[in-house]
Amino acid sequence: MIDETLIASLGLADDEATRMLRDAFGAEVAKAAPDEYMDSLLKEQIADLVPGKLIKGKIIGMAGDDVVVEVGLKSEGLIPKEEFEGADIKPGEMVDVLLEGLEGDEGVIQLSKRKADRMMAWQRVVDTAKEGDVVEGTVSKKIKGGLLVDIGGVFVFLPASQVDVRRPGEVGDFIGRKVRAEILKIDLERKNIVISRRKLIETERDSAKKRLLENIKEGDIVKGEVKNIADFGAFVDLGGIDGLLHITDMSWSRINHPSELLKLGQTVEVKVLNVDRDKEKIALGLKQREASPWEEIEKKYPVGSRIRGAVVNIMSYGAFVRLEDGIEGLVHISEMSWTRRVNHPSEMVQPNQEVDVVVLEINKDKQEISLGMKQTEVNPWELVGDKYPPGTMIEGKVRNLANYGAFVEIEPGIDGLLHISDMSWTKKVTHPNEIIKKGDSVKCVVLEVDRDKQRISLGVKQLTEDPWLNAIPEHYKPGMVVRGTVTKITNFGVFVELESELEGLLHISELADHKVENPQDVVKAGDEIDVKILRVDKADRKIGLSLKRAQWGDSSAGGSPSEEAETPKKGKRGGDSPTRGGMDTHGAMGTDKIRFN
Repeated sequence: MIDETLIASLGLADDEATRMLRDAFGAEVAKAAPDEYMDSLLKEQIADLVPGKLIKGKIIGMAGDDVVVEVGLKSEGLIPKEEFEGADIKPGEMVDVLLEGLEGDEGVIQLSKRKADRMMAWQRVVDTAKEGDVVEGTVSKKIKGGLLVDIGGVFVFLPASQVDVRRPGEVGDFIGRKVRAEILKIDLERKNIVISRRKLIETERDSAKKRLLENIKEGDIVKGEVKNIADFGAFVDLGGIDGLLHITDMSWSRINHPSELLKLGQTVEVKVLNVDRDKEKIALGLKQREASPWEEIEKKYPVGSRIRGAVVNIMSYGAFVRLEDGIEGLVHISEMSWTRRVNHPSEMVQPNQEVDVVVLEINKDKQEISLGMKQTEVNPWELVGDKYPPGTMIEGKVRNLANYGAFVEIEPGIDGLLHISDMSWTKKVTHPNEIIKKGDSVKCVVLEVDRDKQRISLGVKQLTEDPWLNAIPEHYKPGMVVRGTVTKITNFGVFVELESELEGLLHISELADHKVENPQDVVKAGDEIDVKILRVDKADRKIGLSLKRAQWGDSSAGGSPSEEAETPKKGKRGGDSPTRGGMDTHGAMGTDKIRFN
């Protein structure tokens, strides 16, 4: 007889039990031995109802937002509709479900289709994939340390360090994207799988790199994706290897940064310039896909031609002018003005300003053009020689002083050099500030004009007659005794001022009758002494003096102490003297006003 206790526990009536038996074993078997076969059937179905086990169920209808699924023996469970993930729900269809519990809150068994799907998906992955295999899935969300990727219903872990060859700034940007990756590890016990997109990329790139390096050659036109942009250029992924597209090979025109032409992820068509297979480096060019505008540069812009261009860049040494796209020339700061002193090119031009220039020189190999702005105007130095021939009297302002002379502005932009040797006939000038100061207005005479070197030599002393030609030799004759002032003492002698800016040398041998070791033992600076003129050298502009001979009273250069001494004549501090020719304290003679400067 059929186990009544078992039938009762399942809530079955006799006729229901008989129906189940007939359905399971057929009408003949159920009629012949109902009790034996019913016990077997019930025990088999009850054995399947174990929590955590995958079982078959049949959709029998809906209960609100839940799907009613029968799993046998009048056992039913409710599964939320969303677990079917948009699939059509048809009564009578069989589905795989997970039995989570025999009794729920309302006395129904607990079932889950989603968990059943995941368990089956896990088993499929485990059965079909192994470590090292390549899988494909969709990045579902970001978690701590990386991303979760759905590969056929199984969520696997993609560490952030394994997302790409270069770690991206934000791994969350991959959410929703399909990715291919290699399985690094399968943990069956924890049901955990770790994958690496980076390793797959590296493996594929190594293979692609090898093929690419074997086949690529200089001159090829290839396509690639811009992977990285730097100040000096961009790296283009050619499919296995990155080629460098340098900023100078991007455009024939000047660009300040590669981002002006390229964007990350952009596909570009470039020309292979160089392949270094040993170092696995490839140089690329973008501008080389077009003909160089420098090919016939000499014909387009012959030297001496005048053209108009726009200022595109200003440096401390000059300004770059664009003549056309890809052709720029440099106007050096020295070629901007004939006369103006340009400290910085910005004083003459501004960015985007259109200017007229003249082609001065072309270097096709270096792709350089030298331009000039001042050449568009008449060179004033070509007129200087006619305007200021030698001997011309001019008056100008001292613009600047140097150790060797003073620069005097003759007209705006035209300076002349007044050398220290041309400042005085008689005074030994060591620095121009002894005579003049910056900003002074001075009268000069033009001595020489050099148009090629753009130089004008000026002189001040030439405004008066050279006193060494006539005045000094006539008024200072050998044998005369005059009075002067000691101005400077050296180890070889003493300098004595005879007139303003006129000195004579009293050699140490002419100080005294005895040998003198130190001139200061005989005279001191500032002393007024009577000296005898030994010689007047017009060629070397020197006057030789003697103190001991003046003391002898000798009237001639070769006299002796026994001869009658000539009466000493007073110098500039002693007033006029017949032997001095009536010279005043400035060295002027009578009404002729001759100056010794």
